[in-house]
Amino acid sequence: MDFKSEILATVEEYWQLLAQWTPRLAMGIIVLLIFWFLSVQAKRLIGIRLKTKMDDPLLARFLSNMSKWIFLILGIALSMKVMGLGDIAGGLVAGAGISAFIIGFAFKDIGENFLAGILLAFKRPFRVGDTIEIEKTIGNVVALDMRTTQVKTFDGKDVFIPNSTLIKNHLINYTIDGFLRQDFLISVDYETDLTKAIGIILETLDDVSGILQGEKKPTVVVSSLDSSSIALQVFYWLDTFDKSISGLKVKTEAIQGSLRALEGENIYMPGDIYELKNYHQDKLRIESE
Repeated sequence: MDFKSEILATVEEYWQLLAQWTPRLAMGIIVLLIFWFLSVQAKRLIGIRLKTKMDDPLLARFLSNMSKWIFLILGIALSMKVMGLGDIAGGLVAGAGISAFIIGFAFKDIGENFLAGILLAFKRPFRVGDTIEIEKTIGNVVALDMRTTQVKTFDGKDVFIPNSTLIKNHLINYTIDGFLRQDFLISVDYETDLTKAIGIILETLDDVSGILQGEKKPTVVVSSLDSSSIALQVFYWLDTFDKSISGLKVKTEAIQGSLRALEGENIYMPGDIYELKNYHQDKLRIESE
């Protein structure tokens, strides 16, 4: 057989193999498309049903996303089986131990974050809208997916934190029970009647919208004694479930109102006192520009 005949025979052989494999390929693609369509519909229907039955949209969204990925994985596995690649893939995984180790190590973080996402979804240490702090990142929870948790910081940044980070590190939830305490300092001089000053501040906070009363009523304590002033620390609570309340706005109104009320009673914040010592008994000279 000459060279030309060998080329034609090889081309014909591969053409026949392609003709035999093309129907399987087409059928595998059709199966994959069907399961992709089913995954989208399953995510939509399960999400709608869970959101009506559950009070936690974060868990409902996570479970609906999980259902989508389950259908996609089943579709990929079935399409490979239809195309006749199931045994081949199994043989490659069984025979290539080093490759399997490398692939497993490369996808370790993905699997770790996936399992952490499942734990977070069911343990539910936070909800959508909760204010959390993790590794010096503070913001409101926006979404939880299969790999990351989206947090929007107060300066408008969207931070995507790996789920495993939330599991491994200390997580602070400021709003899980609906209450958040804020505080600020006010300094008065040593001649001030502290009982009177504390009463004025508490009366002022009663009129600030958003500050809780009753069991969570504000308190004022003496925080420290400085060289020229007495520091009063003011504590009050906010209802974090009320989204119309702005913590920054409430704090600003509380500080401004307290200062105005104290000044109205002739109670002022003292200035700093500096002591000058002249060890050489030289005459001090103050020059002005």
